Amino acid sequence: MNTVNVSRRNFLRAGAVTGGGLVVGFSLQGCSTAPLPLADSAGLSANAFLQITPDNTVRFYCPRDEMGQGVTTGLGTLVAEELDVHPADLDIVFAGVHAEYNNPDMGVQATGGSNSLKAHYLPLRQAAANTRSVLVQAAAQDLGVPAAQLKTEGGHILANGQRHPYGKFVASAAGMSMPDAAPLKSKADFRYIGRTFPRLDAIAKATGTAEFGVDVDIPGMLHAVVVRSPVAGAKLLAFDASAAENMSGVRRVLEISSGIAVVADKYWQAKTAAARLQPEWQQVPLSQVDSSRVRADYEAAMAEQDGIVDADQGDLEAGFAEADNVLEARYWAPYLAHAPLEPMSAVLKLENGEADLWSGTQGPIGAQGLIERVTGTPAEKIRIHTTYLGGGFGRRGTLTHIMEIAEIAQAVGKPIHLLWSREDDMRHGVYRPASLMRIKAGVADDGRITAWEAKRVGGNITPETLKNLVPALLPNLPDRMTGWAVGLSKSLFSNWMIDHSSIEGLYEDYDFANRAVSHVTVDHGFPLTFWRSVGHSYTAFAVESMIDELAEQAGVDPVSFRLQNTANNPRLRNVIKVAGERMAGMQPAAGRYLGFAAHNSFATDVAEIAEVSVENGVIRVHKVTCVVDCGIAVTPDIVHAQMESAVMFGLTAALHGKIELRNGAVQESNFHDYPILRMNEAPAVDVIIVDSGTEPTGVGEPGLPPLAPAVANAVYRATGQRLRSLPFELQA
Repeated sequence: MNTVNVSRRNFLRAGAVTGGGLVVGFSLQGCSTAPLPLADSAGLSANAFLQITPDNTVRFYCPRDEMGQGVTTGLGTLVAEELDVHPADLDIVFAGVHAEYNNPDMGVQATGGSNSLKAHYLPLRQAAANTRSVLVQAAAQDLGVPAAQLKTEGGHILANGQRHPYGKFVASAAGMSMPDAAPLKSKADFRYIGRTFPRLDAIAKATGTAEFGVDVDIPGMLHAVVVRSPVAGAKLLAFDASAAENMSGVRRVLEISSGIAVVADKYWQAKTAAARLQPEWQQVPLSQVDSSRVRADYEAAMAEQDGIVDADQGDLEAGFAEADNVLEARYWAPYLAHAPLEPMSAVLKLENGEADLWSGTQGPIGAQGLIERVTGTPAEKIRIHTTYLGGGFGRRGTLTHIMEIAEIAQAVGKPIHLLWSREDDMRHGVYRPASLMRIKAGVADDGRITAWEAKRVGGNITPETLKNLVPALLPNLPDRMTGWAVGLSKSLFSNWMIDHSSIEGLYEDYDFANRAVSHVTVDHGFPLTFWRSVGHSYTAFAVESMIDELAEQAGVDPVSFRLQNTANNPRLRNVIKVAGERMAGMQPAAGRYLGFAAHNSFATDVAEIAEVSVENGVIRVHKVTCVVDCGIAVTPDIVHAQMESAVMFGLTAALHGKIELRNGAVQESNFHDYPILRMNEAPAVDVIIVDSGTEPTGVGEPGLPPLAPAVANAVYRATGQRLRSLPFELQA
């Protein structure tokens, strides 16, 4: 168990929920009868989100994983609001694996898609409101005071001028029926939602007491390093272990499904010994692929294949005939790595027919399934201890490291700590797909977009996701069946239907009366997965670059052009309007130019203004103004932080990001050749939150898509060059 608030850390480590009390919750799935992890059977165990103990500890079991996005603070605020407890007074614990902790929008226990607040906004508030209601009823009974005369504040019942802690009434509350739908607070009564206060994990992270996967250390633990093929998918043919086996501290050298594992007393011993192995690897089709071939194959497919058509409406031919000008351009985005600051790691102990795993993943249920699959340990005997995640961005949804550690621990019979180095993660991970996009659009002289035809060529995420997900979620399904399912998905998305994550963002934002989107799958066998903002990370670059070109062709201001063509998208239109008003009042210094872009992703609307200069061929982004409508900003500071984070992450990709292949192998290995944004490159970021009054939507990813096109549009104004490839490279 990992806890967020450092103040009660030692107590929680020692006792967890042994103090008894009231355990309550709200069923997000309503279908599980399995025992709840960590819940105390002495209390009322309706579910497992809230526990109030006799000493007035108010504990929240957080169902989502904390990877820096502030989910513990955000979800904790929802609970605290309806329970009338200050968020800082919650003890927040990372939940174990159970169906009650499933993500309501996903149906499995996973964190991603910027949906945590959106999915839990009402369910968790309802759980807390129900809890507060039953405590008030219990207090009314115990104090002999009508419930209508009682108030709550700061974890206390207020009665006749006296304050009584919630814990005083948990015994009585445990014997009462839990209400299903206690009234929720109105927005006007919010004390914590929408307010600013320090994030709840700040002290633990600042003092080093927050536990990440790389921090875990248990008695008797050995360390493992895995040597993998430089080309994804290539099998091991042979290796010479003699030199490694004779080195100090080395316990075992063994073959596993992904390569060769070296197990030693210390990490550095294992890593040093691993370098002495001389493996031979199978040749696979990817072994013949370089980055130049990927681009050439995409270009050929763009020219020669019609692709599968989706999202078509109206009459394209009529739309182009109506246009006064027709523009066409191609846009390129390369493969990208996630590069989280904490690489993959895990600790696994198999003992007496049970298993304990410590790791930070975006899908603990998948980790449990893989351990069951490899070791045969029943799921109910596998405990997942979720730690903090040192960055995720989609990378920690792929659990190949869990498969590896399960195989190693099963073979060695000792607790194992598996750590991927930075080089391991960069060269053997999973990647953002490369994409080639072509947009052909017609525009009338009055500024109307009359036709929009978009086409994307590249690989698909869903088949690769299923390749990793199916074995984890269906641990008893035979390998031949999982292989069949993956093969079927590849066939479907290559020949019959479009993987929506490949084209999302290409057509949704503007009023295209006549439109069509097509897709051609080109699969080189390179492992792909979700990357921060998924398809939007490249489609917004193409769309918002073309929108700027169309505005110029029509002789219309870029903001006015966008406003004119978003009449059917009022929330995005409002964000564009607010950002445009900000832009109109800006007076950039001499040599600096402004670029504009807007985009909707993950149900959130964002417009960004980039202030850019170009000197001696170097692009410098001085400031980014970000206007965001994410509905109710539950924790405004975290909205600000996530927009700032997305700007930095997106600018890293726009200025530097690319993964290069040579003979199928990734060439980049660390931050010296896959650089991240340095402090001297980081722009100032001004965030303006627009509250449309809707329920909260995502903030972890939506700030990224508009960044690259905003910068590109500013560079055009500075240089006259249209940048249509990422990362940006100016022509001399």
